[in-house]
This record gives sequence, structure tokens and C-alpha cells, in this order.
Amino acid sequence: MSMTRKPVARERLRSPSPAAAGGTLNNRHGSPGVSGLEASLLQLIHNHQLASFHLREQTAERAKKEAAEAAARVSEVAVEAVNGGVQECFINEKRIELEIRAVAAAVFRYKKETDHWIAASRAINAAIKEIGDFENWMKIMEYDCRSITLAIHNIHHHS
Repeated sequence: MSMTRKPVARERLRSPSPAAAGGTLNNRHGSPGVSGLEASLLQLIHNHQLASFHLREQTAERAKKEAAEAAARVSEVAVEAVNGGVQECFINEKRIELEIRAVAAAVFRYKKETDHWIAASRAINAAIKEIGDFENWMKIMEYDCRSITLAIHNIHHHS
């Protein structure tokens, strides 16, 4: 995925050395010939750079893997937190719906009871009215009876 830079020493080791080209160089004097010490040092540097490169690759892969795992854990925690809130809202919604049903049932019962009381009140009012009408009728009858009695009495006395 990522471009890797080749270390300089590795390039030097891969490119044809003066010894491979047919001669040796002495570093101080520029004469041909590579000493065994320089070759050993170059090999050590090469091995070190190669080991460092592999270690960096392993570390980068491990860091990527750990980052992906951490992101997955964060995602799971976030989803659980959101779901917990949603679940709490859902439970509260169900409670509210149950309360609404209970209140609606109570309102229906009170409406029936109120209708019953209104009907009873109207019946009592009608009965009272009839009693009032009966009293009035009785007074009228009493008055009529007195008038008739008085008229009969007057007719009887005058004749």
C-alpha cells in the first residue's frame, strides 16, 4: 500500500561494488580493494536496515490492526449508547401509551357516569315540574270547586 524507501546502504550493497567490477579499492588511498572489515560493516548495516524495515512494517501493521480494533470498539460503544437511549425512549413511549389508555378508559367511565347523572337530574326535574303542575292543577281545581260551590250556594239562597 505505501511506498517504501530503500535505504542508501542497501542500494550500495545491491549495486555492483568495485570489488565485483573486477578490482578492490582502499578507502584511504582510492586504491582498488574492499577490506573484509568494510564488507562486514556494510553487511551489518544492511542487516540492521533490513531488520528495522521489517520491524517498521510489523509495527505499522500492528498499529493498523489495533486502530481498526479500537475503532470497532468505539463504534460498538457508540451504538450501544445510542441504542440504550433509543431503548429508554421506547420504554417511556410504551409507558405513556399505557397511561393514555388508562386515562381514556377513566374518561369514558366518567362520561357514562355523568350521562347517568344528567339523565337522573332531568328525570327529577321533570318529576318536580309534574308535581308543580299537579299543585297548580290542584289549586285550580280547588278554586273551581269553590267557585262552583259558591255559585250553587248563591243559586240556592236566591231561589
